[in-house]
Amino acid sequence: MDIDKEVLLVLDEVLSLNGRALGFGPTTHLLGAVPELDSMAVVSLIGALEERLGIVVDDGDIDGSTFETVGSLTAFVRERLG
Repeated sequence: MDIDKEVLLVLDEVLSLNGRALGFGPTTHLLGAVPELDSMAVVSLIGALEERLGIVVDDGDIDGSTFETVGSLTAFVRERLG
């Protein structure tokens, strides 16, 4: 499984970016830079990642830095996958 691509696909789907996320790279800023990523979208994004990738995310596992960049989000997902 290509984790990088899966994260981008989930981002694109949850945030309704119509393919824009597929052009994002590891250094692309998310929180504060992508207007669609608000607090409600973060909750939806976590749920979608859990469902699609089979990970479990506890509330205490995440903070703002998790969603700073595509790379930080992907690293978080990789950690959860073990």
